[in-house]
Amino acid sequence: MSYLDIEKRNHTAILWLDRPGEKVNTLTGNLITEFTPILDELEQDDDVHAIIMISRKPDTFIAGADLEMLKQMKTHEEVMEFNTKGNDVLDRIDRFQKPVIAAIHGATLGGGLEVALACDYRIATNNSKTKFAFPEVQLGLLPGGGGTQRLPRLIGLPKALDMMLTGRNVYPVPAKRMGLVDELIHHDGLLQAALKIADEQAKSGIRASHKKSITDSLVNQTFLGRHIVYTKARENVEKKTKGNYPAPFKILECVKTGMEKGFKAGRNAEARHFTSLVFSLESKQLVNLFFAMQASKKTKDGQKNQKPATVGILGAGLMGSGICYVSTANAGARVLLKDQNLEDTAHGLKNIWDELENRVKKHAISRFERDIMMSRVIPARSYDELKNCDMVIEAVFEDLDVKHQVLRDTEAQIKDDCIFASNTSSLPITEIAKAAKRPENVVGMHYFSPVPKMPLLEIIKTDKSSKKAIDTARNFGVRQGKNVIVVNDGPGFYTTRILAFYINEAIRMLEERISIEDIDRAMTAFGFPVGPVKLLDEVGLDVGAHVNEVLAERFAQRGIKPSPVAGKMIEAGYKGRKNKKGFYKYDDSSKHSREVNGDVYKFIGASPNMKLERSVIQQRMNLMMVNEALYCLQEGILESPQDGDLGAVLGLGYPPFLGGPFRYVDAQGAKTVLEELEKLVNGYGERFKPAPLLEDLVKSNKTFYKE
Repeated sequence: MSYLDIEKRNHTAILWLDRPGEKVNTLTGNLITEFTPILDELEQDDDVHAIIMISRKPDTFIAGADLEMLKQMKTHEEVMEFNTKGNDVLDRIDRFQKPVIAAIHGATLGGGLEVALACDYRIATNNSKTKFAFPEVQLGLLPGGGGTQRLPRLIGLPKALDMMLTGRNVYPVPAKRMGLVDELIHHDGLLQAALKIADEQAKSGIRASHKKSITDSLVNQTFLGRHIVYTKARENVEKKTKGNYPAPFKILECVKTGMEKGFKAGRNAEARHFTSLVFSLESKQLVNLFFAMQASKKTKDGQKNQKPATVGILGAGLMGSGICYVSTANAGARVLLKDQNLEDTAHGLKNIWDELENRVKKHAISRFERDIMMSRVIPARSYDELKNCDMVIEAVFEDLDVKHQVLRDTEAQIKDDCIFASNTSSLPITEIAKAAKRPENVVGMHYFSPVPKMPLLEIIKTDKSSKKAIDTARNFGVRQGKNVIVVNDGPGFYTTRILAFYINEAIRMLEERISIEDIDRAMTAFGFPVGPVKLLDEVGLDVGAHVNEVLAERFAQRGIKPSPVAGKMIEAGYKGRKNKKGFYKYDDSSKHSREVNGDVYKFIGASPNMKLERSVIQQRMNLMMVNEALYCLQEGILESPQDGDLGAVLGLGYPPFLGGPFRYVDAQGAKTVLEELEKLVNGYGERFKPAPLLEDLVKSNKTFYKE
């Protein structure tokens, strides 16, 4: 079957993009092969005066290159050949003798945006489904179809670098303002408007001209202006990546080469660096992570009918209102929001409104869409209003007695088949379910704060949780836009458990007189978004102490006696960022959150006067987390290494370019990791004792992943 279908209306050829058998269009070798003869035909057809490219897919123009195809390429020559053929087609479109109009609705990403950039004119729908981005940097890659050359020339150097170095989405209105698209139209009028433009362009013989701002023009046209932009961009990249990601630096190099030495030189640099990055370890890990994320967002066949239409949410605090937001804005559910009183519920409703309003300001949704989403949230005054709910999610205080009472009160009113989910970060779901008359309906749904931004949802099942309950929770999480992992019950589940061991090791180092700055800087340099001590402030010392209580037995099994430091600080009123008293200083100026609070050392009982090599700090911290992840897989908390990697990266900020704890073991080699842990046992104690699973892996000479 053909990817491209030609329809002719008057003197315009409509080139329909529709990849057979797929939900979205992606760039493939077959598409590139199809393009050349069609362009030949249309160029020679005197009856055709203009071309329109448009997609038949419901919400996608072209969603980038086919990563699976790229992943199968084994040699640099294969990648270079694919890149060259693709660029030949794009150049052909760029130089085509007749006007080429891109009529865009839906996701236009990566190579799809490069196709649009090669066209003469871009008209797009003013719809929240339409977005433009170069996400390659998030995969350890760079735009390989001339994107590093065409984009700066179209919208100006600063805006182009921002798009390519962040991978962020640009929605229709900002895209129009920056000159990325020429015109916006309602979805229903897209083709008719494109036909009118095609006719006008063909008759006038004048291609679209794109006016950049005076600032952008000065930057693009002067060496000094460009130099300032390159320097600032490089500083930002170095600060954000700590040198762990090569792709942003290669993007800068390609853009600079093209702007200083010409389009052809820039394109050659782009092709060369794109090919080398495809085979880099960082890109391979990021691409593996991407596929795992995609898999975690798919509804499995057995779950497709489990779609709760009405959901109750108990607790309207930051967590509860966040869960409510993703339930209405993303999942499209009708939500009943209940707290202890209507005043608290009102605070939650305001949080939801603020989140929706932020999306309006970013032009990600319209005011009409905001109002529709908000109308789905209904404040509830009593439990009996939950009687028609298909699912209830509880997000109340992290106390077992409180959760038991809420479960009893809820179960007394809801339908017999209504699913009850507890949002908890550490309390065993089995213990919570002991208060239930129908424990088969009870599961855990561990959301991460802030809920609207954090991508992970950890679903916890007990021995009594029914398949329907698990399926319903997982399916609803997918509808909320979350990457979902399902784990078995146990203290701390998976993410909280490995995080607790990680942070405990940081506190041990403080007691060894290593400074807070040295520990946190070592781990941000390693690739974590924040250091472990700063993270404890963000989570809350009171929460950390509670988790330690829950995990006391696990700590004891590893020969770990939890540090009394957090307890002493809590007694003195230190809770972290939430009350602006923690390991760091907090006030209304954000810069002070980077300054260590020297007063906390009195709780440790010693000044930080010892130095430890950064690599040793990183080794101890990283392998403590990795080893505990191995224990979780061995004990059956985790059901797969892939879930373990997703949980660590998306929930805890484990460095994405390392792929996760299990990918890390495979990349380093199980034998090497085993030897490093044994050295740590000799140097620092039995808490580093390697998980037996790792020893088995070495003996059998196996890896966690086959590829």
